[in-house]
Amino acid sequence: MRLAVASSHPIQYHSPFFCELAKRLDLMVFYAHRATPTDQGDAGFDVPFEWDTDLFSGYAYEFLWNVSGRPSLDRFDGCDTPEISERLRLGRFDALLVPGWHRKSFLQAIVGAKRLGLATLVRGDSHLGTPRSWAKRAAKGIVYPPFLRVFSAALYVGKQSYEYWTHYGFPKARLFSSPHCVDTERFARSATPEARIQIRGQLAIRPDARVVLFAGKLLPFKRPLDVVDAVRRLGERGKKVDLLVAGDGPLREALILASSQAQVDLHLLGFCNQSLMPAVYAAADVLVLPSDGRETWGLVGNEAIASGLPVILSDAVGAAADLVADGSAGRMFPVGNIAALANAIEDILSVPPSPEALSRASRGHSLVAAADGVLEALKCVSTAGRKTAPC
Repeated sequence: MRLAVASSHPIQYHSPFFCELAKRLDLMVFYAHRATPTDQGDAGFDVPFEWDTDLFSGYAYEFLWNVSGRPSLDRFDGCDTPEISERLRLGRFDALLVPGWHRKSFLQAIVGAKRLGLATLVRGDSHLGTPRSWAKRAAKGIVYPPFLRVFSAALYVGKQSYEYWTHYGFPKARLFSSPHCVDTERFARSATPEARIQIRGQLAIRPDARVVLFAGKLLPFKRPLDVVDAVRRLGERGKKVDLLVAGDGPLREALILASSQAQVDLHLLGFCNQSLMPAVYAAADVLVLPSDGRETWGLVGNEAIASGLPVILSDAVGAAADLVADGSAGRMFPVGNIAALANAIEDILSVPPSPEALSRASRGHSLVAAADGVLEALKCVSTAGRKTAPC
């Protein structure tokens, strides 16, 4: 089976997934844009950077010619690669995998694949909880049911993703689970007791201190100030908790000011590249991600659990229903409810999940599990092409 993947640009979470797929089939990834350090910084960290993990080894890839007049990752037409149709034809592929239809280059790939008669798969994390106007919801309710039938199969990354597809009437027989994943083995291997001691020593955090971690871009929709407020409330109850922040962005100064006013001990690491993150997770006692519905998944939750760290997610975070709804790997709280967040932190710090429970949750979102879903979908659509399968 020869599979083409259309991708906007090299992404630190996707490369290990591509490597796993490349072990199972003949894979080629087509990138639409070569992101610069400035592009990465403009995505919300406010700091130009390049990822310090290998994004290219282990799978075949090509960069397409981006003919956009303003190449970028923040505009629909910032990735414009009309040559994708010809590349699909010359490559004699059996199927195409796209992460959605929100970029011009993805639509170009979809159209090219359909003209060639290729099976077309889609794997993304859209869900119904993302804030939308009533007019946009109404329009999607009319347009999406027929439009989504262009895909031979859809790979849902979690429960909210599944609900999204069934809401728009996509056939259940053509839905396959391919959970959102990270390189769980790398995080588990690198989040060591020694790493915990090193980071805590670097930041002058006491060995016995209880530490809450926020990891991510300091943007309003991620609500990092909610964590400051929750830690302040715990302090008022006599529960001393430090706040560790790995990330940067527009709310940096507001975070520093709020922590000072709340008398919260803040340890601000700034932007942390991928190689450092396992040690950061090891240094903490719980991760909190209080984002609103614009957090379509929240892969820091996957990373934390793989590192043996329990997580607390708002109920608006896309991953919440899959990672913490049953309480085995962490807790879920109503978005914006500071009292409930403070209670969840206190609960986890008092009775943390067992290492076995965290390991079990992590295995359910491994690279292998995600790749298995793609292979199952490809097998089904290939068989359906011979008119013998329900999909």
